Amino acid sequence: MSTLFQPIRIQSINFKNRIVVSPMCQYSAEDGFANDWHLVHLGSRAVGGAGLVFTEATAVSPEGRISPGDLGIWKDEHIAMLQRITTFITQQGAVPGIQLAHAGRKASCVAPWLGGRQLSETEGGWPVLAPSAIPFKEEQVPVIALSVPQIQEVVSQFQSAARRALKAGFKVIEIHAAHGYLIHQFLSPYSNQRTDAYGGSFENRIQLLLAIVDAVRQEWPNDLPLFVRISATDWIENGWQLNDSIVLASILKERGADVIDCSSGGNVAHAKIPVAPGYQVPFAAAIKAGSHILTGAVGLITNAEQAENILQEQKADFVFMAREILRNPYFPLFAAKIFKESIQWPKQYERAK
Repeated sequence: MSTLFQPIRIQSINFKNRIVVSPMCQYSAEDGFANDWHLVHLGSRAVGGAGLVFTEATAVSPEGRISPGDLGIWKDEHIAMLQRITTFITQQGAVPGIQLAHAGRKASCVAPWLGGRQLSETEGGWPVLAPSAIPFKEEQVPVIALSVPQIQEVVSQFQSAARRALKAGFKVIEIHAAHGYLIHQFLSPYSNQRTDAYGGSFENRIQLLLAIVDAVRQEWPNDLPLFVRISATDWIENGWQLNDSIVLASILKERGADVIDCSSGGNVAHAKIPVAPGYQVPFAAAIKAGSHILTGAVGLITNAEQAENILQEQKADFVFMAREILRNPYFPLFAAKIFKESIQWPKQYERAK
């Protein structure tokens, strides 16, 4: 059997293969509510044979949204439609996962197809929060440095979101601590210039993430997997580094994290990132080797052979696919054919097998 289609069990959850639909923002919600777009978008990837299907970054508070169109889970009313989606994903033999997020200083923006610029409050935007009053780009709206009580409220918002995620039927939570969003902003010395217990040393800068992991685990059963997405490096000398990520991953493993989803960048507007096929895979390999935790590789993984090689060479335990699986929701079915794997198709589609 190919490694790509080798099942894996984490805690009480069995994943039928190692193909993960990566969280991908759709900017198509209203007031945080999922709708038919999200049902069809996520459901079609489950029909396509992926082992784990993640929602997009789902905001734990209104001010934690990247855009007015972001999915949300900050109130109980959001649960019903999310539950409909998780039920459908589960019926297709896939595992439903949710990524919990707070955008921090990268919040209050219009959708990318509208230009992606930040909205002022007079345009319907909202206050932009961060560890320090430093905008992502100089031309952006003023940033408000979070007070300690506000930081504690963010932790509480993640905890409440985890409780709702469980009620909605999700079986995996991923905490989004990457791509320059709020938790990553605290991790990086580039964006975190606080002088209190949440800033300065490495140990202080990771406190928010650790508090969130602990709070989420209070609501999230120990027999359900907890993933954390990190940016393994800021791609600048005075930012977050790979060695920091390896140490952090070891600490997260001790705190109850099961998998590190290894991305990079997003926190420094001027960073020079050498984008190429599989360019982030070495981060997953280094973190896996250095911390002995399961990892996911992501970033321009576009064909079955490439994905298989990553797993065969033990550089990661999962492959997270984004743009390629947008182009082809049925990627796993085609990959199985390449490797001559006999996998179950939806009975409605079997005549095309």
